[in-house]
Amino acid sequence: MDLEHKFCRIGTDVTVTGDNVVEGYASLFGACDQGGDVVARGAYTRSLKALSDDGRAVKMLWQHDPAQPIGIWDEVREDERGLYVKGRLLDMVEKGREAAALIAAGAIDGLSIGYRTVKSTKNEKGQRLLQDLELWEVSLVTFPMLPSARVASKGEGPQDAELHELARALEDARLNLAGL
Repeated sequence: MDLEHKFCRIGTDVTVTGDNVVEGYASLFGACDQGGDVVARGAYTRSLKALSDDGRAVKMLWQHDPAQPIGIWDEVREDERGLYVKGRLLDMVEKGREAAALIAAGAIDGLSIGYRTVKSTKNEKGQRLLQDLELWEVSLVTFPMLPSARVASKGEGPQDAELHELARALEDARLNLAGL
């Protein structure tokens, strides 16, 4: 199966710290994306272990372009919420500098995963439940497929990101109920 990407719409509130650190959730467990896919808890476990065992790392790309690496993911891990990433934009790379400027200006704030589906099923809602994914890369993107996959704001840790995520989910639900 081919490499798949998840990208769709943009939000707001993003900055990069002075040392070009970027962090956020690239994927949230149990959240349905705009393509009707839901990632199951533990879907990345096998892939992250295999990468670690082989001494390899998840790549940080610009807009899923394999010719444009823009930084290094120092931390990629699953937690109770999803796939958390933290890394550094490389300012010696032109696109890394551009990405930092675009994030600082609020023009870019999306995170998106590039992966191959190893195992999936359909859930009771007819959505594709992604149970085992081979993670290749996490990109900074304009339009993430999972609207809540965002770069965290300056100084914002996972707990603060969770509160912002809850606020976005409630607003999305309100708009959904209102038919907007």
